[in-house]
Amino acid sequence: MFPNYVWDIATNEKVLYLTFDDGPTPEITNWTLTTLKKFNAKATFFCIGNNIEKHPEIFQNILANEHAIGNHTHNHIKGWKTTSKNYLDNIAIANKVMNYELKIESGEKLFRPPYGQITPKQGKGLLELGYKIIMWDVLSFDWEKNVTPENCLKNVTSKATNGSIIVFHDSVKASKNMQFALPKVLEYYSERGFKFKSIF
Repeated sequence: MFPNYVWDIATNEKVLYLTFDDGPTPEITNWTLTTLKKFNAKATFFCIGNNIEKHPEIFQNILANEHAIGNHTHNHIKGWKTTSKNYLDNIAIANKVMNYELKIESGEKLFRPPYGQITPKQGKGLLELGYKIIMWDVLSFDWEKNVTPENCLKNVTSKATNGSIIVFHDSVKASKNMQFALPKVLEYYSERGFKFKSIF
């Protein structure tokens, strides 16, 4: 299924790839950074361009903590409900915002589609522009209101293994579940000898 997209990173090493979508968000992103730092963990933040414009200081904090960043569109739009041109244009706006904050053009262009929704044409266009499309093999479902914090944790610990790409959200909607699960995920896997790295 979509062989040109990255769903996990094949390795025999005990490495996990935590990712955070939808930030930067004042209520939760800085807490996330502090929590990661306690475990010497690196992650990848898929940021919404509009949120970077609103909260550039938090975006800079992500960079200062040496995490990787990726594009999550400018307005968190659904690929299946958007023309390819409008979709790629929206991503380009977010990329421009990110590069302004970076002061240089990012060498590694990572993209994750909001809702996991992307058409083959949109994907082809992004690959031609040099993006790596990063999906996942473990969803925490932290945003889902019917998922308890305990189940959010179990969604990760029951599935994540060497090279897994794990999705959390540094958003207000996901904060209750994420603030419960993330420290426990970090602790659980650290005790088992895993390292947490950013993607590429």
